[in-house]
Amino acid sequence: MTMTYIDKTTRPGGTLRRRMARLTTDLWLPAAVVVLTLAVASVRPQILDAGNIAAVLKSFSVMAVMVLGLTWVIAAGKIDVSFMQVAALANMLCAWSLAQGWGWGAAIGAALAAGLVVGVVNGLLVSAMRLPALIVTISTAGICASIAAALGKGTVIRIEAPGPLAPLLDPVLGGAVPPVVVPVLLIAALAWFVQERLAMGRYIYAMAQNEAAVRSVGVPVVGLGVLLFALSGVSAAAAGVLLAEHLASGQPMIGGPYLINGLTVVLLGGMMVRVGKPNILGTLTATLFIGVLFSGTALLGLPDYQRQIIQGALLLIGLAVATLAARHHGAGGHADGA
Repeated sequence: MTMTYIDKTTRPGGTLRRRMARLTTDLWLPAAVVVLTLAVASVRPQILDAGNIAAVLKSFSVMAVMVLGLTWVIAAGKIDVSFMQVAALANMLCAWSLAQGWGWGAAIGAALAAGLVVGVVNGLLVSAMRLPALIVTISTAGICASIAAALGKGTVIRIEAPGPLAPLLDPVLGGAVPPVVVPVLLIAALAWFVQERLAMGRYIYAMAQNEAAVRSVGVPVVGLGVLLFALSGVSAAAAGVLLAEHLASGQPMIGGPYLINGLTVVLLGGMMVRVGKPNILGTLTATLFIGVLFSGTALLGLPDYQRQIIQGALLLIGLAVATLAARHHGAGGHADGA
């Protein structure tokens, strides 16, 4: 008597369930943005005012630029906690250069070069010398913060004249959309293409699972690691330049609040599309979610400590999901290989 085994995953119902599960994974965070916006708007309609939308999109753009590189560093199984102080250093260096009589082009170039140098140093120490990424980036963060403070002797450096990036920050379309959103989304689209369509994206995620195996097949792991940290440094520095233009000043203490914010959006974004794996689309969506959350709590009059509790809870949830997904992937890999 022949017994026929029927794979339930090939049944139409199984396929439908898989598709629904994938759709839920992909869309739950965008849906959360919509629900949160509507919930706050039902109590405080001001959240939909053009000025408030512009403020949210402006903060979204700065944060998205700051953590795009960080997303890939964490996706590769590393950590970079220097990004916010790199942004502060670039912010101060840009303002200091202008105060010395440099033009905006030279000031922006110096700020981006500083981010590149810090990123390369981080990458060499972590990837080539195999030092712990957390310790390395804590150290470079401290150095960057100290240099930023020294540039202004502990005070703010004012920027007198607006620069070439000012038009990007002035809202259009009824005063609701700052043009900076467009280049930010274009850069993110390019990063998504690299992540999803090129071999580099596969190598990034493979490094988080088994760096030795990636090295064994001829991938230049050290070079890739240096590149990822360099991208993190440059993207953080670019955010610092945007902040210099936006605030018309260099502020040495500006980096502190961005640490928790940056880690939250990257880890929270890792709960959609590629569950347990930070990804560009997830980071963008989580950044918008956090922006709406901050705006909503401010309009509702919630004190800072309540917002920080919510943010801390989101960070823990994102970290827990990422950890559990990684363990499940490992267990699945062992099972497949058995």
